[in-house]
Amino acid sequence: MKPYPLILKPAIKDYLWGGTRLKSEFGYESGDIAAEAWVLSCHKDGPSVIQNGELAGKTLPEALALWGNASAGKNAAVFPYFPILIKLIDARDRLSVQVHPSNEYALRVEGEYGKTEMWYVVDCQPGAQLIYGLNTKIDKDEFRRRIKDDALTEVCNFVPVKKGDVFFIEAGTLHAIGAGILIAEVQQNSNTTYRVSDYGRLGADGKPRELHIDKAVDVTTTAPPTQPYGNVGEIRTLSGGSSRSLAGCAFFTSSILTVEETMPVGSENSFCSLVCLEGDCTLKTDNGESYHLEKGSSVFIPAGIHTQLEGNPKLPAQLLYSFV
Repeated sequence: MKPYPLILKPAIKDYLWGGTRLKSEFGYESGDIAAEAWVLSCHKDGPSVIQNGELAGKTLPEALALWGNASAGKNAAVFPYFPILIKLIDARDRLSVQVHPSNEYALRVEGEYGKTEMWYVVDCQPGAQLIYGLNTKIDKDEFRRRIKDDALTEVCNFVPVKKGDVFFIEAGTLHAIGAGILIAEVQQNSNTTYRVSDYGRLGADGKPRELHIDKAVDVTTTAPPTQPYGNVGEIRTLSGGSSRSLAGCAFFTSSILTVEETMPVGSENSFCSLVCLEGDCTLKTDNGESYHLEKGSSVFIPAGIHTQLEGNPKLPAQLLYSFV
C-alpha cells in the first residue's frame, strides 16, 4: 500500500480548565469542554484517527506500522519512538504550574522520554499572561521552601502575551499557561508532567489533583530562561507566501506558513505535519489528489510525498508546519 497524505481526527481531552473554542471555532467533536486537541499524535494516551482513503478509521500508529519506517523518514528513524506530538490547547482557566523532565531523567524514573516543547499563541484575551521560568536565580532549597510556603509565584516570570507570541520551553523550565489563551503546542512525544501547584483545585473525583514536588525539585532549572521569547522568529519570503520560524531543535522544527498562492511542501527526509490555524487552502499531490484544508484541519504528509498548497492572496491561510 502506497503512502498518501492523511487527514487526521484529533483525540480530545476534557480537562477541567478547558473551554469551548476547539469545538465552536475549530469544529472538533467534543463534549461540553475541550481542553486539548491532539492534532498529530502517535501517543498511546490519544492517537490520531485517519479520516480519508484506504486507511480511514485506523490510527496514525497503525498506518505507520503498515507503511514501515520509511514513511516517517530517515530523520525520524534516529528516534526509538515517533518523535513529536502536536496539540491545540484552549485554556479557559489557568493550567497548573508545572515542569517536564529531560530524556535522561524521564527514562530513568518514568520509563518514557522527556519533554521539550514550543508554544505559539494562536489567540488570547486582553490582559492574558503566562508563567515562563523564573525571574531570578534561586537554589533548590529555596525553590522547595517557596513551594511549601505558597510563595513560589513571587519568583515566577509572568509574561503578558499577545497573538503570535512564541515560547520555546526546554525540559526543566517551569511554566503555566494562563487563563484566556489558545495555544498551538509542538512537543516531544511524551505525556510526563510534574505539577508544582494547582491552586488547590479539585479533580473530577472531588480530591485535590496530585502534585509531584520531589520530582519537580529534581528537574527544574531554578534560573531565568535564556531563550528569546515573544515576538520572535525570522520571516522569510517563499514561493507562494512566507514562513516565520518558530522553533528548531534536535526534536522538531516548526514554522508558520502564510499561504497566498502556490507553495510546495514536503520532504524526502522527514514526514511533515500541517495544521490549519486560519483561513483555508487546498493541498494537492503530484498524482492529482486534492484536499480542502480549513481551520482545524490536520494533515500528515509521509516522507517522500511531494505536495503543494494553493491559497488565496486576498485571504491568506496560516498553517503550523512541523517536521524533524
